[in-house]
Formats: sequence, structure tokens, C-alpha cells
Amino acid sequence: MSERSFRFTHAITRRPPISAVHGLRAKDVGNPDSDLLMRHHNAYVLALRQAGVEVSVLDALEEFPDSLFVEDTALCLREGAVVLRPGAPSRFGESMAMAPHLRALYSEVRELAGPGFIEGGDILTTESEILVGRSERTNSEGIAELRDALADWGYTVREVVTPPGVLHFKSDCSLLDGSTVLSTPRLSASGCFEGYTVVDVAEGEEPAANSIRVNDVVLMPSGFPVTAQRVRSAGFVVIEVENSECQKIDGGVSCLSLRFSLS
Repeated sequence: MSERSFRFTHAITRRPPISAVHGLRAKDVGNPDSDLLMRHHNAYVLALRQAGVEVSVLDALEEFPDSLFVEDTALCLREGAVVLRPGAPSRFGESMAMAPHLRALYSEVRELAGPGFIEGGDILTTESEILVGRSERTNSEGIAELRDALADWGYTVREVVTPPGVLHFKSDCSLLDGSTVLSTPRLSASGCFEGYTVVDVAEGEEPAANSIRVNDVVLMPSGFPVTAQRVRSAGFVVIEVENSECQKIDGGVSCLSLRFSLS
């Protein structure tokens, strides 16, 4: 089986801005600690590098409080990159700021013209298809535009539904290998992963669903021991990373990087 959905040579991250304390959030549980957020981000970058990825760390963008969550700005595939259209108006400039960095790496970078909107946090790329969750940040028009943009690259795009009250589709799921998904029970119960092997996160450990498979390891937010053990028991190597400050502004570990292969 191909492993293109989790074999990566490169990643792009962006330093957290001080303004991240003003980041968007569905529920106010307090502001992130800026110093701790930076330490966590540095450790995250180190974990990516130890997983065998060449990481570019872009400068902070103070004018965009959510700009550390670079995954929402683009979809990076082996054939090229697609610049996305964030559903939060305050974030649209983040995609425009990312585009030049993608053009420096890829020979082909496509941009969605709109009027639909779509964020990378709603996109799960597997070996057989690209699942896109409709949410408050991603609408059907944006999904259709992405489908058109990827048609000649041979990708199948399937629209699914993000659970009510959940920010992004990948807030509730992640890829463990080409055919295995880590999911919350509320999402897997919808039937959207029919045909896949599903590992459900433990009750009360829903944030653990947002993990990332990077080459030979799964990077998982720390603090969810039952789920971590379930994933290890399924045969995967788990590396836990601190993510408490990002969680205060609705950020998971996948949100913090664009991961792709250039070979």
C-alpha cells in the first residue's frame, strides 16, 4: 500500500505571535500563556525534525492572532499546493501570506477563487480519497471548488459533515495509517469512515483525536493516557507533545504545520 498520506519530507510552521492571546475560540477558558506557548511550539518543531522532517519556521504575524495555525491556509500534496480560503474573515490574509512560501517550494500552486470557503482543518487526506468536513469554517461551495481544483491530479474528494459544536472535522479525527483513523465516537458513529479501521478515543479524551502521523510516529497531545495506550496497542509508536496553550484557542497539533513530501 502507498504511504503518501503520512510520509513527509518537509513541513512549514509559523512562530506564535504575542497576539495569539486574542485568537478565535468557541469557548473562553482563559488566554494562553505566551511564553509557555512558545516553548511548546519549539518542542513541536523538534518532534517533527526528530520524525525525519525538514521544518521551515516562518516569522510570527502579529496582525493575525491565529496565524500559528498554518494548516488552515493550504492543502499540500505531492503534485502541488492549493491555497485555501479560510471561513473566518479575520484569517483570509493568512492564506495570502503563505502563498509565496509555497511558490518557493512547488512548481505549481493553485488558488481557490471563491466565493466558497474552506480551511485545512476540515481536510483529511487518506490513501484513497480526500474527506472534507462541512463546518462553520468550510461550506459546500468551497468543497466543490477544491474538488474542481484537484480533478486533474486524480484525487477523489468526498464531502462529509463535522459534528455540531465541533470547530473542524480534524478536531475529531486523524489518520494513523493509510486505512486507519483515530476518531471520536461521535464522529465515527456517523458512518463517514465506512471501509476504514477505526480506533476510537477514550471518553473524556476527545482532544486526542487531533493527532498526526508523521513517517514512523504518531504525534499526540499529552494528557490523554487511555487513548495513547489504545493507539500503541494498535501497533503505532506514539510521541506525546504538550499542547495545552493551543487548546485554549481551539488549536490541535495538526493545526500547527503544513506537512508534505517533495520527493
